[in-house]
Amino acid sequence: MTGNGRSAARPAHLDDVSKAIIEQLQADGRRSYADIGKAVGLSEAAVRQRVQRLTESGVMQIVAVTDPMQLGFTRQAMIGIRASGDTRRLAEQLAEIPEISYVVLTAGSFDAMAEVVCEDDDQLVSLLNARIRGLDGVQTTETFVYLKLQKQFYNWGTR
Repeated sequence: MTGNGRSAARPAHLDDVSKAIIEQLQADGRRSYADIGKAVGLSEAAVRQRVQRLTESGVMQIVAVTDPMQLGFTRQAMIGIRASGDTRRLAEQLAEIPEISYVVLTAGSFDAMAEVVCEDDDQLVSLLNARIRGLDGVQTTETFVYLKLQKQFYNWGTR
């Protein structure tokens, strides 16, 4: 799945310039097209066009990453879900829940994992009991409460 929820049939083929543009934006998403153009050897207009194609195709997103704690969301957790039935449908249902920021289907002891951002423990309990555990196919859940965010980076580059 790409970040926008679309399945990628095969990896996108990116030339070295597109990869360099992505890496520039991963280092600083506010960098101007003119500055990126200087770094990669293109005009500002050419960079703008490439960024537009990369975002429209779902290869990348340009977003502001916030610190949930500073915005009043004091409880974050990863929820492991064991399920029966079509896990793809379950993942679609989980993705519709606003408090869930990340959903993946997995192999191993869990069928799916969902990352949640909540205002407090009460909201987390309500989310688990009223929204997640009631979904068709959910058999059990295991919640991994985040005590401290040690590292969160999005600059892994390109291949």
